[in-house]
Amino acid sequence: MTKSKRLAVRKVDKFEKNIMKRGAVPETTVKKGKDYPVGPVLLGFFVFVVIGSSLFQIIRTATSGGMA
Repeated sequence: MTKSKRLAVRKVDKFEKNIMKRGAVPETTVKKGKDYPVGPVLLGFFVFVVIGSSLFQIIRTATSGGMA
């Protein structure tokens, strides 16, 4: 077998080996369940601050007489 033929056979074998690995995802990368990146206390605090701030702004705008 010539050198170029051996290289071609090696490339084909490597390619076919990679094709057989397709779709094999390790279990560690798959998320399990509903795990939120922030805790419920921090999420509640954020909602409290956002809604409280908007209510405070609405009340302040209403008592100052509109567009001021």
